[in-house]
Amino acid sequence: MSHLRYSGLPFEEQRAAFLRIVAADSLLGETLARVREFALPDWLVVSGALYNSVWNHLTGKPPGYGIKDVDLFYFDDSDLSYEAEDAVIRRAAAHFDGLKLPVEVRNQARVHLWYPAKFGQECPQYSNASESISYFASKTHAVGVRYDDEGRLDLVAPFGLDDVFSFRIVPNRVLDNQRTHEAKGRRAQECWPEISVVPW
Repeated sequence: MSHLRYSGLPFEEQRAAFLRIVAADSLLGETLARVREFALPDWLVVSGALYNSVWNHLTGKPPGYGIKDVDLFYFDDSDLSYEAEDAVIRRAAAHFDGLKLPVEVRNQARVHLWYPAKFGQECPQYSNASESISYFASKTHAVGVRYDDEGRLDLVAPFGLDDVFSFRIVPNRVLDNQRTHEAKGRRAQECWPEISVVPW
């Protein structure tokens, strides 16, 4: 099964393959270049656009297949008002206009303020953009990339990459996110039937 060719390899080999696939993806490459220009504090492109692009590459599907949007996190705790984040979102809409995939921008310094109303439970107050992805409903989805100071693509993957390369969606029980884990798992299997979903 060639789509599993990176499954079980050492992390550094998986990391190199992941970054190589992401950098070579035509839609992601253009988006990341535009994100870098936007220069938000502590920014991180996360989640679906990344692992979906890897799955597309490994299963021979075209760039963008199954991807709804690109999630762009940033961290700015200098102003936690809705208005400050909304101003960034409106600037982003203009900056990213014309890209094939819409870019969803969220300040991770504010998540604890709206999360309880949306999801019915508390979440921690994050201290940076990278910390927030370790609270995703599925460990598989906890991946992010950004450019480092030398202009190299860097990876944040608190749970490693083996689940991504094994086409396995694994629950992250740090918060009670069973519904999100199951819903995203079902949706992923519709696009990539090779995927297995580990029960909550």
